[in-house]
Amino acid sequence: MYQLDHPWLLLLIPAPLLVWWLLPAHRETSASIRLPFFAQVTEAAGIKPTEGSVIPRRSGIQLACETLAWFLIVLALARPQFVEPPIEKVEPQRDLLLALDLSQSMDTKDFSSPDGSMEARVDAVRKVVEDFVTKRPGDRIGLIAFGDAPYPLVPFTMDHKTVQVVIADTLPGIAGPRTSLGDAIGLAIKMFEKTTVPEKVLIVLTDGNDTASRMPPAKAAQIARQNKVVIHTVGIGDPKATGEDKLDTSTLQKIASDTGGRYFFGGDQTQLAAIYDTLDKITPHNQKNLSWRPRIELFHWPLGASITMLALFYGMSGLAGLFKGRASA
Repeated sequence: MYQLDHPWLLLLIPAPLLVWWLLPAHRETSASIRLPFFAQVTEAAGIKPTEGSVIPRRSGIQLACETLAWFLIVLALARPQFVEPPIEKVEPQRDLLLALDLSQSMDTKDFSSPDGSMEARVDAVRKVVEDFVTKRPGDRIGLIAFGDAPYPLVPFTMDHKTVQVVIADTLPGIAGPRTSLGDAIGLAIKMFEKTTVPEKVLIVLTDGNDTASRMPPAKAAQIARQNKVVIHTVGIGDPKATGEDKLDTSTLQKIASDTGGRYFFGGDQTQLAAIYDTLDKITPHNQKNLSWRPRIELFHWPLGASITMLALFYGMSGLAGLFKGRASA
């Protein structure tokens, strides 16, 4: 659609009429008949001389051109624009970071699949987490893998296909055989520092206890709370195991409670899928729709037309006067 950005400027259109009505006509002096002893002649004749004036008159063509030019100039000042159809953009209001334990124990085949067969923990995690990512189209999602140390695999992005591809390629042990849960939370806090969204959610999945962190998980959780990061924890290991393979449920529960999150335990693929369904519900989709309409400025068209028309008229008038002067000479 077409519109004027400053339509009130059209009130200037009658301005020349007001000037013509309020101000006196322009006078110009021109040479007339020179008569010696003019004063003595008029005195002898008993006539008192008066001043006269010559008021230039516009031709009809000149009046029409100048009127149209003035209208085009005022139209240009009003800034005509072409407003294009609206463009909408969805701006995420939440950054969601997934932290996956990829220690060597994730290769343990003790997870029951829906068909009753046993599969490795990491295989079940891949399927469930990939499906969870599919359900979060409005969130920016990032991915961390941790073992001996945490590693950022995918920065926050709306390209969820890339996140799913990286999840599908994850292998147990690629980050080392041990578990650095506290350091993983610390890395997540650093990644969240660069975001400006109002909601920051970290979902941590692990199958063991912290055996490699330089920062204790409890301390990392306190810092996360100070930075308004909500942490949900998911445990899938064996709480009855001993040593490094034992799932530290108490630490996971404390991390979640200290940051306003929730703790979940998944014993098989069905339970794990139900956990991520619950996480999908307790972190509802939150988006901000932005809409704007691009504008194309058109003021140069009436302005150019006005300048061109006046240039042609006065150029033609000048040439006509030049030829007339030569003919009379």
